[in-house]
Amino acid sequence: MTSILVVDDERSMRDFLKILLKKEGYEVETAPGGRQALEYFEEKTFDLVITDIRMDGMSGLELLNAVKEKYPTLPVVMITAFASPDDAVFAMKNGAFDYISKPFNVDEIKSVICSATSKGKRSAEAKSISAAFPEIIGESREMVKIFEMIQRIAITPANVLIYGESGTGKELVAQAIHRHSKVAEHAFVPITCSAIPEELMESELFGHVKGSFTGAIGDKKGLFQLANNGTAFLDEIGELTPIIQTKLLRVLQERQVKPVGSVEIQNVNVRIIAATNRILEEEIMAGRFREDLFYRLAVVPLRVPPLRERKGDVPLLVDFFLKKYSKLFDKEVQEMSSYAMEVLMKYDFPGNVRELENIIERGVALETSNIILPESLTLSTFRFLESEDNNQAPSPFQVVSDEEELFSRGLEEVMAETEKRFLMAALEKSGNSKMRAAELLRISFRSLRYKVKKYDIE
Repeated sequence: MTSILVVDDERSMRDFLKILLKKEGYEVETAPGGRQALEYFEEKTFDLVITDIRMDGMSGLELLNAVKEKYPTLPVVMITAFASPDDAVFAMKNGAFDYISKPFNVDEIKSVICSATSKGKRSAEAKSISAAFPEIIGESREMVKIFEMIQRIAITPANVLIYGESGTGKELVAQAIHRHSKVAEHAFVPITCSAIPEELMESELFGHVKGSFTGAIGDKKGLFQLANNGTAFLDEIGELTPIIQTKLLRVLQERQVKPVGSVEIQNVNVRIIAATNRILEEEIMAGRFREDLFYRLAVVPLRVPPLRERKGDVPLLVDFFLKKYSKLFDKEVQEMSSYAMEVLMKYDFPGNVRELENIIERGVALETSNIILPESLTLSTFRFLESEDNNQAPSPFQVVSDEEELFSRGLEEVMAETEKRFLMAALEKSGNSKMRAAELLRISFRSLRYKVKKYDIE
């Protein structure tokens, strides 16, 4: 049974919520204050905490911080009066799942609590499964699906074809498959097909013997010999020439290689994981990729989502890269300002995780304080979207600075002018309602108020 802890210094409110929630089938405990609530955690666990923000003694915000410090995945729902929207926004920024405004709408309470308890269970499950893949940062639903697929296919010898845009972490996924496989104690050998000249590709894949061509001063093992009994990772497989594709197909069919210049055939037992940022089905239709090779490679196809499709992982990645580069640069930059984080959450990341890492590395290098501010972020494009329906055509709220303007005027000036322009447009569209303007721009009310003051907008 889902267990809920209700914290409120008004007894009537505690009793009301206890009766309501018990009727819905929840197990409910109540506490008159934050300190008493924390004592409950010494005796049992809860699936959800509902707490008033304004309470005598320890406030709801202090309780939220204490709970999140010990139980980061535990959802906390805040109770707030209409008079305290800033408190609610502050609570959300500090990890609250949602807030319920007084006076209550019973259906709203039920909906929020149902969502919170479901998310809490999903978060715990996501954290549990992601712990098995420390090389990959992510707890979003999209990444949990990837982790589950890795666990299912890793123990088989099936070849895997990983799809994904550049910078999504395809090689990390390949490494995770190998690490969870039955051949994990053997070699994982990667090769980037686009980085090797065509005339050397055959030697790199299959090896060569001394004297087989100019510069072959000794015998050399190829990818398949080095990865024998282990895993060979062929990145950017779509870049292979038709001749090499034909020879690779023969290796996959016969499990044998013949080094360049040799008459001897060597048996190999290698699992193949290939990766591409191309749509190979289109390459097949265009005659640039062999269909029979495709089916040999894509026994199990696996798509790694771009970062824009798993924005929930951005804060985790930011935290990871902040720690990495603060240590590397011997600096104390351990935090991203809420406004800088909002900028990142609105950004599409065309370069995916690799681009985010580059942004944070540069931000840590440039920042002179212990917190990264928006001014320290350098983005290749910058866009705000008004549309709440991703299927709608691009609206006037979509802006992408062109290169000439960016370089002639400077990034900071262009970003500031763009931000001011769309703040004014949102305020005009909303009839000067700051709350609605914030919703249009998908930023918090508090953040909008700060930006309006920053740009001195009437």
